[in-house]
Amino acid sequence: MTIGLAIVGAGPAGMAAAVLAAELGIEAALIDEQGAPGGQIYRGIERSQSNSPLGTHYLAGRALAAALRNSRVEYRPSTTIWHIDPEGVLYLESGGRADILTARQILLATGAFERPVPIPGWTLPGVMGAGAAQILLKTGDLVPEGRAVLAGQGPLLYLFAAQLARAGAPPIALFETTPLENYFEAVRRAGNLWPGRRMLLKGLGLMLAAKRAGIPVRRGVRGLRALGNRRLERIAWEGGELAADYLFLHEGVIPNVQASLALQLRHVWDEAQLCWRPALDPWGQTSLPNITVSGDGGGIAGAEAAVLSGRLAALGAAARLGHIDETERDSRASRTRQALDRELALRPFLDRLYRPAKSALVPAEDDVIACRCEEVTVGRIRQAVRLGAPGPNQIKAFTRCGMGPCQGRICGPIVSAVIADTLGKPIADIGTYRPRAPYKPITVGALAALSADAGD
Repeated sequence: MTIGLAIVGAGPAGMAAAVLAAELGIEAALIDEQGAPGGQIYRGIERSQSNSPLGTHYLAGRALAAALRNSRVEYRPSTTIWHIDPEGVLYLESGGRADILTARQILLATGAFERPVPIPGWTLPGVMGAGAAQILLKTGDLVPEGRAVLAGQGPLLYLFAAQLARAGAPPIALFETTPLENYFEAVRRAGNLWPGRRMLLKGLGLMLAAKRAGIPVRRGVRGLRALGNRRLERIAWEGGELAADYLFLHEGVIPNVQASLALQLRHVWDEAQLCWRPALDPWGQTSLPNITVSGDGGGIAGAEAAVLSGRLAALGAAARLGHIDETERDSRASRTRQALDRELALRPFLDRLYRPAKSALVPAEDDVIACRCEEVTVGRIRQAVRLGAPGPNQIKAFTRCGMGPCQGRICGPIVSAVIADTLGKPIADIGTYRPRAPYKPITVGALAALSADAGD
């Protein structure tokens, strides 16, 4: 079966692109791992109530999900993409069965995931990413029972603190790790504060909400460590210690580039956001003419920007498929681009303000776990580098780091940063893993069924 457009990921970018593609007459399919639309940012949006503690910005996702449900898009939830051929063939798995779908155009709207924060003790039970804890609130109305601390930096930290407070479970403390020099550097990039004032006011409102909730905030925290025997018992930092049951870490998010790397698309190192991202044209087109990327998978910009970039990608696909001409494409895109420019105006300021410190990227301690799947320590990575392993793919052969169930999605940024630090080189010179199929685990039975169906 061949369709016009296959969209991977039902977050804000994927939903917006799918709805517009259907309006433009494109035969489109939207494929997503989750059982309901929303992605990470709008996870569980269809079950949300108007008085949700998650707030109005979260509830904005309801209109997107409703528009998707009312569209002619073929929506395929609970479906995993485990391989994509550059020619446009997508290999899927759902319910234990594998399937194949061919599309003339493919849009990757795979979003982002939290940057790993490998502090000492980050693998202890009770320690997790703030975004992961937020998903529990979104999907199951679950809040921590006990003393919770949020630590790190970025807008999500204050957003989640406010959401927990509204849910009746305010954290006992919020530790900011933003280095002092970041504030001075951010001020130098403050020229676009006025165009980005809406986002700036939103952030200030979240900080005010945390203050009104009585959440103690400690700034300039360094040397953060999670301590305990079988689970988290206390949190230590330079100059203090606090008993706690939960520690939710956050140092920003980075693009999910596993599929785009596996497709060997051209990627660039984003020094401002300290991450790899695919090289894109103004319509999201990559180095392959039939593959586009939209949303945070092409660079971190937030949910509102993701919606706009998804619509631009849909317009670009419609023009390439012959549903509209370039004149109509450009005319339809004009206001969307203006809105996107406003959303991106504050980005340089935020990227510099919340730039992670080196200690958040490269643990000083050799006994810190870098690869949780294979339990490989930072010290083993450093030792392999000294023995001659020059990059992440060679480290994989030396240590099995990156060969577990996550296939290097979590440990990849840590490994590259440790190698770069050990060799005294920029991370951009080190590179990252080369993902291979299957992107996600798939059973032999599913593959055998696919082979049998192909034989029929």
